[in-house]
Amino acid sequence: MKKKLLFYFLFFATFGFAQTIALQSFATGFSSPVAIVHPPNDVRFFVLQRFGLIRILNPNGTINNTPFLNVSTLISTSPGNERGLLGLAFHPNYATNGIFFINYTDTAGDTVIAKYTVSADPNVANTTATILMTIDQPASNHNGGCIKFGPDGYLYIGMGDGGGSGDTSGYAQNLTIDNANPSRIYLGKMLRIDVDTTAGALNYGFPPTNPFINEAGKEAIWAYGLRNPWKFSFNRLNGDLWIGDVGQGAVEEVNKITTPLPTGLNFGWRCYEGNSIYNTSGCAAMSTMVFPVAQYNHSTG
Repeated sequence: MKKKLLFYFLFFATFGFAQTIALQSFATGFSSPVAIVHPPNDVRFFVLQRFGLIRILNPNGTINNTPFLNVSTLISTSPGNERGLLGLAFHPNYATNGIFFINYTDTAGDTVIAKYTVSADPNVANTTATILMTIDQPASNHNGGCIKFGPDGYLYIGMGDGGGSGDTSGYAQNLTIDNANPSRIYLGKMLRIDVDTTAGALNYGFPPTNPFINEAGKEAIWAYGLRNPWKFSFNRLNGDLWIGDVGQGAVEEVNKITTPLPTGLNFGWRCYEGNSIYNTSGCAAMSTMVFPVAQYNHSTG
């Protein structure tokens, strides 16, 4: 299905909080767009299509005929699931090193974080990739997908709880490695890695302030207790982190973490859905968890 991109213009009234929102069509011709990203100090928009294309949208609304990158043969996008090409992040020094990263679900249905570089043509990427991480996914939903560089220069990776109603496997609160599926320790977590260093045989390193830095197999965890952090973003003015975490059946939530960002945060899922108790069996004390800055129930949208 073809999609239009709409730019939102907010016109604030002189008095009070009344506002009028107008929509203006800016570009058309996209199929299943899931994100719009641009490199630092670059006027181009890079539009991710879930089925595997990254397309360049220019400031005048035109779209380049040749995709910036095509990974359609690498990904799983079975109808009705939440898989595909889901995330894109340009290195903070992209203008000089040409490095960027993508998050996609491969043909086995697992999450892959891969590093690519731009070619001599600034509008086309090289097709050779370096795989940083592959995380086993038990289901086709709650795969997260968003990746962003924080103001600290580290790459943040949002991971869903692996799917299933109510986090049936308890991945979001789990901090014990399953030797049969060790990468599932990262489900329901926000990961943080250093892409400019390496640790042992890995193609990335770990920030020294990550909370489990000395525990093998868990070093990349920055925070936990998330259901499906489909989108998150850093405030460019002050570095605050905002996370949109998809709710179960009653409540959607927005989490805000002010800078300087602490580590080892527990956002509460599956113990709590928003501020409401969901399933507190085996959960830590409520006082140890971070609760949303905003929530809304399904009766309002």
